[in-house]
Amino acid sequence: MSKRVLVVDDEKLIVKGIRFSLEQDGMEVDAAYDGEEALKLIRENNYDMILLDVMLPKYDGFEVCQRVREFSDVPVIMLTAKGDDMNKILGLEYGADDYITKPFNILEVKARIKAIMRRVGKRDADGENPKVLVKGDMKIDCESRRVTIGEKEVNLTAKEFDLLELLAMNPNKVYSRENLLNIVWGYEYPGDARTVDVHIRRLREKVEANPSDPKYVYTKWGVGYYFRG
Repeated sequence: MSKRVLVVDDEKLIVKGIRFSLEQDGMEVDAAYDGEEALKLIRENNYDMILLDVMLPKYDGFEVCQRVREFSDVPVIMLTAKGDDMNKILGLEYGADDYITKPFNILEVKARIKAIMRRVGKRDADGENPKVLVKGDMKIDCESRRVTIGEKEVNLTAKEFDLLELLAMNPNKVYSRENLLNIVWGYEYPGDARTVDVHIRRLREKVEANPSDPKYVYTKWGVGYYFRG
């Protein structure tokens, strides 16, 4: 079954180039040229991947990503013409899974897409055997990828869930930032340890009653992170 990708960019030549290249690999590609159109398509369709430019008319890419995360954990790769670290981290803050700086090589884009799709495919295959982890008030359903605390469902991004699942399935095991980056994002991911810190902080804001005094995801100072078993 072919993968379906949405490319969101107001530069039509870029969209045309990406569309052609992805279709050569057997993917189905839709296009949107502003943030409003993108949100409409994402709500109406099931995509396997979204390539999302930062600088868009109507709603910018960060706002689109933030709104998408209110109802979907579809993988999002941000496309940014700005190479500064703040924009990259800001994209991750809003729930993006990865980022690519313009101008980019289309082969790099395809490699990133395929790497994320491989991880998602493996995750879905692993989910054939239902697994539910219960830790105190928290319930992690690894098949449906849903997290509830008490009676309330917590809406996590794909990467936030991957981090939580990994830590919770290996309680009290301390993972360094580099380990988490390699396991959750993959060895080919060009980001650095700050990516992990950003996601851990966002995860705590969602699952901890008091993020500064966590009861689930702990920091081992100077080493990394672990889940208290």
